[in-house]
Amino acid sequence: MTDRVSIFDLLSQKGKGKWLQLHVDTAAEAAAAVEAGIVILSCEPDHTLEPIRRAAPSAFVSAGMPHGLVASPEEAIREGFKILKRGADAVYCSHSPHFIEAMAREGIPVTGHVGLVPNLAAWTGFRAVGKSAKEALAVMRKVKDLENAGAACVEVEVVPVELADHITRSTPMITMGMGCGSACDTQYLFSSDVLGTHSGHYPRHSRKYADFVALEAELQQKRIAAFRAFAADCDTGGYPQPHHEVRMAPDQLDLFLKRAQSL
Repeated sequence: MTDRVSIFDLLSQKGKGKWLQLHVDTAAEAAAAVEAGIVILSCEPDHTLEPIRRAAPSAFVSAGMPHGLVASPEEAIREGFKILKRGADAVYCSHSPHFIEAMAREGIPVTGHVGLVPNLAAWTGFRAVGKSAKEALAVMRKVKDLENAGAACVEVEVVPVELADHITRSTPMITMGMGCGSACDTQYLFSSDVLGTHSGHYPRHSRKYADFVALEAELQQKRIAAFRAFAADCDTGGYPQPHHEVRMAPDQLDLFLKRAQSL
């Protein structure tokens, strides 16, 4: 492989192993992921993309195109190239295959999405998708539509393990599995779930390996204590002390005061 993982590297290794994948929110998380051996990352295409790219120069980064950002294939191509220019290796897109095909024709690696697609959950609800034969066939048709459109990767989210396994064995695309057991080409989770950075809902497929909410609460109490100590020192004369100050030599002070009278 090259120093920076490319879509060619992933596609040429399909079926030969499994990769770990994280959606990261900060450069610090990206650097930690790479240090831990996780080289497939996803992120938002906001102000964090460039810092994440710099923090993880060897990783494969798929950056999302906000759903509804583009209204034509031409706009999709334009925005897709912008995202690549900013450092992404692929563009995540939950728009229809019509838009994905336009980008793929121009050589933009695209990541599609099937199963539970949050941007399209108004049609499915937030639940497992594909438990019935009828629904599984509908998911499989969408996979083939993305494949025929030229997508390089497909996120497979919260579908039965059996369906995820069939998809992975039936498509040349890299399958990025979240909530489908270990059937896909990547094992994919959000860093916020792994780190426990929020107090909201944690999906069934997630697992917390740290409790950053508790750590942040502890840090906040330490901030408050330090600020209170600073305020108390200022009130009692404990701060500033002589070694915190800069003073003028007596002769320079006298000279300044004399000359200042003429100002």
